[in-house]
Amino acid sequence: MIYSKIIGTGSYLPKKILTNKDLEASLDTSDDWITSRTGIKERHIADPNENTSDLAYEASLEAIKSANIDASDIDLIILATTTPDKVFPSTACTVQSKLNISCPAFDIQAVCTGFIYALSIADKFMKTNAAKNVLVIGADRMSSITDYTDRTNAILWGDGAGAVILSASKDPGILSTHIHADGKHENLLHVPRNKKEKGKSDAIEMQGNQVFKFAVNTLDQIVDETLLANNLSKSDIDWVVPHQANIRILEATAKKLEMSMSKVIVTIDRHGNTSAASIPLAMDEGVKSGKIQPNQTILMEAFGGGFTWGSALIKY
Repeated sequence: MIYSKIIGTGSYLPKKILTNKDLEASLDTSDDWITSRTGIKERHIADPNENTSDLAYEASLEAIKSANIDASDIDLIILATTTPDKVFPSTACTVQSKLNISCPAFDIQAVCTGFIYALSIADKFMKTNAAKNVLVIGADRMSSITDYTDRTNAILWGDGAGAVILSASKDPGILSTHIHADGKHENLLHVPRNKKEKGKSDAIEMQGNQVFKFAVNTLDQIVDETLLANNLSKSDIDWVVPHQANIRILEATAKKLEMSMSKVIVTIDRHGNTSAASIPLAMDEGVKSGKIQPNQTILMEAFGGGFTWGSALIKY
């Protein structure tokens, strides 16, 4: 049996940091209010001349170096993003050009669940012998679609990119992936196109309380689905690497697994919600900090606009 195994991780965060204290100066909010409701203390914001492809490229370089391969060894690039550089070409093609390699490359869009979707697609390519080394990237420049006069949204989002190299292996790697979507709820979390008529840029609109309730319920279900599919118990999970949306959602997942928060990789306090980038950013931090060790079982899970949600169970 062929497995898709993570052999390298990488990440990139823009240098500019926007703190809760900074937001106090322009919004009717406070550090205490933001921290208590979201767990966020600060987030990274890309410079005006930094595109999503720039963030993705830097994370990719780290992942390639970590995997100890040449960029030319990559035979597929899948990039999850909500904030592409252009309508077309795909941001994946732009990253491919920056890496100066030749291989199939495409974007996928599942918002905050994008990286899980991308892993699932990459795994299918690997299992059918259609690829041997896949660069999977999650990258988003959420500041480009954030209305910084809207205090319910401006506090949440950050920019960044994370990447992994998946390589074909006989040793266990990705054990299973599970992806879902329900488009009936799109208006609860979306970026409508109608605001240009009002002289404003497209920006995120979210019904936070409803999204929170739906997210907690669906993530509960995805945990059960993943464990059942792999005939595992809660105690078999060594680490949770979740999408970083809200600290209360992370705590709810830990409670569902009867797991201490010390076994959850948490970056939301320093990164905010970086959408498709948040899981690979957290994975890279877990690996580089020495927390995540070889042969441990990792549960990744995410929920995002669409609605989309999903999970990946991985033997690292």
